[in-house]
This record gives sequence, structure tokens and C-alpha cells, in this order.
Amino acid sequence: MNSPSDGLVSADGCAVRVVDADRVHAVRARMPADTELADTADVFGLMSDPGRLRLLVALLEGEMCVCDLAAVTGLSESATSHALRLLRAHRVVAARRAGRMAYYRLADAHVRMLLDLAVAHSEHTEAIHPERGGGH
Repeated sequence: MNSPSDGLVSADGCAVRVVDADRVHAVRARMPADTELADTADVFGLMSDPGRLRLLVALLEGEMCVCDLAAVTGLSESATSHALRLLRAHRVVAARRAGRMAYYRLADAHVRMLLDLAVAHSEHTEAIHPERGGGH
């Protein structure tokens, strides 16, 4: 790696000109660990599936059982259960048992915030660019 004073940073064998070396080094120092970034990418990957996203948006309204979630989303109960198991394994949703019934909810306020922001962003983008709106 070249020194910060020469304005060059080596990235995979390429010398890249750096305009603000101090900022580059500060951002690198704050960059999360690779494992944290991989976990975050996994969460976004889970949310990228329309069926799972539909389940999560339904849970913005509060706790629901598998049967009701299947009815709301149009997924089969089997597909709903499978998706919820996956979301639960990644701590995106949490479950509560009441006898034989399982009730699901968003795992925490961070998940709610991600969903709220994503939905708000989509609505904002659609208002600015109606041609991208998906035919509402």
C-alpha cells in the first residue's frame, strides 16, 4: 500500500488516485467488519423477495398467525411457514407460541424502521417518477 501522502491507494493491484486521503482513511476505519456486512447483505437479500417482503409489510400492522399471514399475502400456508422460518433464523421476525398456534411479529424496531423507510422511499420515488410506478 502506498503512503497517504502520495495520494495513491493500492486496491487489488491498481493504483487509484485519492483526492481526500484523510477522508478515505477515516471511512475505512469506520467500515464494519466483513462478517457484519455479510449479515447485513443477508437481511437485505431476505427482504428482496416479494413474498417475504409482503409478509414483513403485513407484520407492520402487528402480530399475526401463519394462517392469517397466508390469507393476507396470497401465499400458501406451507410457503408462508417456510418464509417465516427463514426470516426467524436471521432474526428479522420473532415468534410467540399460544398452544398449537404461532404468532409472528417483526423482531425489533430496527426491522420496522428498515421497512418503513423502504416503503416511504418507494412511495417517494413513485411520486417523483410515476413512469416507474409499476402500474398502480
